[in-house]
Amino acid sequence: MERKGIIAAGNMLVDHVHQIVQWPERGWLAEITHSERSTGGAPLNVLLTLAKMHVGLPLQAVGLIGEDGDGDYILAMLDQYHVNRQRVQRTTFAPTSMSQVMTDPSGQRTFFHSPGANRLLDLPAFDRLDGSMKIFHLGYLLLLDSLDMPDDEFGTRSARLLAQMREQGYETSLDLVSRKGDPRYQPLVLPALRHLDYLVINELEAGEFSGLAMRDESDAPHVAHIAAAAAQLLAAGVRQRVVIHCPEGAWGEARGEEGRWIPSWMLEQEEIIGSVGAGDAFCAGFLYGCHESLPLAESISLAHACARASLLAANAIDGAKTLVELQLFIKENT
Repeated sequence: MERKGIIAAGNMLVDHVHQIVQWPERGWLAEITHSERSTGGAPLNVLLTLAKMHVGLPLQAVGLIGEDGDGDYILAMLDQYHVNRQRVQRTTFAPTSMSQVMTDPSGQRTFFHSPGANRLLDLPAFDRLDGSMKIFHLGYLLLLDSLDMPDDEFGTRSARLLAQMREQGYETSLDLVSRKGDPRYQPLVLPALRHLDYLVINELEAGEFSGLAMRDESDAPHVAHIAAAAAQLLAAGVRQRVVIHCPEGAWGEARGEEGRWIPSWMLEQEEIIGSVGAGDAFCAGFLYGCHESLPLAESISLAHACARASLLAANAIDGAKTLVELQLFIKENT
């Protein structure tokens, strides 16, 4: 029987997204002009984007939330979009993870994050998942305290989890969190790479891992360095595809296939409403391409279209389009 469907697991949270007039100097006030609540974190952003794409795939969430209003909201959103939430567990030991997201007029966002229940998500949560599903996506490494703990055999508990998922026949995918100067990038990421089929990260994360400058002196993407970072990641063990994305485009590379740069569809600054979740929208489009065995370049183009749509809304999922709409946009703009 052919496996079908995507499981997304890891950080589940609620984003309280605020539009602000300007970023204030320390100690000063900035006016909030608009506020709204939305789901956040890799699993929810990826799954709800895929649900809104109407791709017709089984979708399942795995995570840990608190017994609180934000937790209720997450479950209600998963129900609204018909995502299987059977493996989303609740705890009384910590509140649902939460971020206060400040978005300035340029669309740049700053996060104030409370890890909450995500700190407690650990290996038992992943026992006996649905064996008919095809892809297991985990996010975000470096923000899942229990899974980031050392493991004598695999290096980290997250590496053990990914190895177990591959042994059970899933194709595995991973995303990281953007944390500048975090010394744990190599120690926590390297052990996981050999158990991965797909790695989808941004240029900030690739720079932290590789130590290479991802932008040149004019602040344009340093494509040669981005390509070198992707090659490093493949050499370190990723089995199928590595993609490093930034606002201007993405470098994709696969084993036995020459890497290439795929430019994105750029928006004018005034068109960008918010960039919360754009990377997860990119990931959703890319994972759909991988699930359907689309060529690498086609998968990245779909990912770019998903990210572009996300930028046109303040939160992570309101901008998501159907697959038909995305394909039409690609056709008309290629």
